This record gives sequence, structure tokens and C-alpha cells, in this order.
Amino acid sequence: MTARHGAPVPSPIPLSVLTGFLGAGKTTLLNRLLRGAAGDNHDLSQTAVIINEFGEVGIDHLLVEHVDDGIVLLSTGCLCCTLRGDLIDALERLLRSLDNGRAAFSRVIIETTGLADPAPVLHVLMTHPYLVMRYRLDGIVTVVDAVNGPATLDAHAEAVKQVAVADRLVLTKTDLIAAPPYPSGSAGVPPAPYDEGRAGRPRSQVNALRARLHALNPAAPVLDAACGEADASRILNCGLYDPANKIPDVTRWLAVEAYADGHHHHGHDPNRHDAYIRAFALTSPQAIPAGAFEMFMDLVRSLHGPNLLRVKGVVKLAEHPDQPLVVHAVQHLMHPAVRLERWPDGDRSTRMVFIVRDAEPRAITELFNALLGPIAPDRPDRAAITDNPLVPFGGVDR
Repeated sequence: MTARHGAPVPSPIPLSVLTGFLGAGKTTLLNRLLRGAAGDNHDLSQTAVIINEFGEVGIDHLLVEHVDDGIVLLSTGCLCCTLRGDLIDALERLLRSLDNGRAAFSRVIIETTGLADPAPVLHVLMTHPYLVMRYRLDGIVTVVDAVNGPATLDAHAEAVKQVAVADRLVLTKTDLIAAPPYPSGSAGVPPAPYDEGRAGRPRSQVNALRARLHALNPAAPVLDAACGEADASRILNCGLYDPANKIPDVTRWLAVEAYADGHHHHGHDPNRHDAYIRAFALTSPQAIPAGAFEMFMDLVRSLHGPNLLRVKGVVKLAEHPDQPLVVHAVQHLMHPAVRLERWPDGDRSTRMVFIVRDAEPRAITELFNALLGPIAPDRPDRAAITDNPLVPFGGVDR
């Protein structure tokens, strides 16, 4: 594809979204990333930073160390609602400065307010006809406060959603709980527990929080900032594109194996916000007709749209079995699908990951199977009629 006047469109600029609830330590982490750490080979000196503020006084602006003119300050409201237009303006303004030679940057980081739902930011990147060509989502990084995190997750649905949609989770303030260093958790592997020990808040608090984060988002590695794990090499470049090999890394991006032990959720306390979050994967070696897959996605988005926190996958279409289709959706909005030239690994099956809220995985799974055409086990007539996968809110007629 080419831009106007026949000039080639530059390679999309990687964009990371840094989110987390109020006081979690986002600005501290951002400062650390921009300064760099000893031995860190990721130079972020050419990073444009967009900082969102809530309220008329830019408090975070006072706490962030400036990187020349690479910081764009948004300070008129909350990014998840009133600042959506300002975000588009800021991203376009950066591109104009870059194209006109007034600025030089190779990466963008957006720090959202602690009250923000990251979905509107993703909507901008997925639907704006020009920005979708010039930027690519590198990943969502969510910062969680180890001291106040459990109470925040209990009290605020926004905090739970920030965790559920993340590609990386950064745990801060574990040093305030007097916890010794330990190996970080990896995708699909629950983090190693702490040993109980000396004074300070019970370390079981950190164990419980890490287990809770893993249940909400089993594929996202949990990195301990106090132990030096949250450096640029582990936080950045976590999207579909692998800059080291210059090819898509579907296996790393999907991390389907993290969902292999069933549907992850908290079912103990229905009053907790994360009791309604589900994370699961759908896989099939069968090539899917394009029309059937389009119908499946249309039905899922129409029935469960607001509750689809994030959907991503690689699909084997019957019409192009050797060229997989990469899909990415947030709520009811789809990023323009990307067709790869070839399968990037030996697994040539359809793999889709769903993170949903207030939606039963079984309803989506049965709808997927119905469109693929496998023979379903017989059920009593009454159950077959009332338990309908096309009905929203869990597939049960009420």
C-alpha cells in the first residue's frame, strides 16, 4: 500500500499502552523505562510519550522527567471518555512532526489515567483509517500495586478489566511487604510461592494476589518491579510482531497453552468483580469457510459485544489454508484482519483466545462448534430448546 503522491507508507510504529489503577506506580515505571537500566539494550531515547491526566492540574506531568520534546501532555479529562478526540489529535500531531522532520521517534507509549478503561484507546488504534496504517499495537502493560491491589480489585471493576486485557502485568511495591527475590511467573505457569518468614505484611498476601492475577489473565507474565524484572526487554515487543526475527510470532502472542487447564475464573465470591471474568481458548485443526467464520464473529459480537474484553486469534480459512488470518477484537470492534503470507510455525490450526465478562464460555464454544459442523451429543428436547447458544447472557432463555 502506498500513501498519497505515490510515497511508500512507512513501517507501522510500535505503540504500547501503560495502564493501572491510581497510585499503582505507572509514572515510576515509565521513568525507569525512559532512563534505561544498566545492561538494558533497549534504547528508548526516541520514544514519544503521551500522558493522560484526570482533572485540570497535570499532577503526573510534574512527576515525569521530560525526554526533550517527546512528551505530549493531555490534561483536560479522562482518556476513556472525553479525551478520545484529543488522543487522535495527539497521535496525528506526532506523525505530522515526524513526517515533516521536526521530531524523531520510533516508538510511542501512552500512559492512561488510573481511572481509565483501556478499551477506547484500543478502539482508536483499531478503527481510525489512517492511524491503523501508521501505528501497530505492541502491547498492553498493566501495573498492579502489591499492597493495595487486592482491595482495588475488590472495589473497582475498571482495575479488574485492566488486568484481564493485559499482555504484561507488572507487580509493584512487593518490597514493602518484605518479600525476598523470587523467579517471575511465565505464561501458563503459576508463579512460585513465597516462603513465610520474617516481619512485615503476611507474604501470603502476595501469593494470593499473584494467583488471582494468574486466574484473571493466565497468559500474561507477572513481572516484579522491585526485583528488577520490569525492564524494557521484558515489557516491550510483546505483540504479534517479533522485531528480532522480523516475522509474526503467533505462538508467543496467543499463548494458547496457558488456557489448556480449562476456563479460568474466580468462582468463590460472586460479589467480587473478577468473579465474572472468564479466559478460555478455542482450537480446531479444521479449515473454516470464510462465510462461516464471519458469521461466527458477527454473532459473538452482536450477542456479547460489550463483554468481549479481548479476542485474538489466528484462523485457518478453507479458501486460503496456507495463508492464516490474524484477528483481534476489543468488545464489538474488530481490528482490520491481517492475512499472513504463510504459517509462522508448525501448528497450522485455528487458535483463538477469549477474555470475557459476564459471558459463559460454553455458549461461545457451542456456537463455534455449531458453525464448524461437528455432531453434537444428543440432549433432552427441553434442554436443547432452552439452552440456546444464540441467546445472550449465558445461552439460557429467561
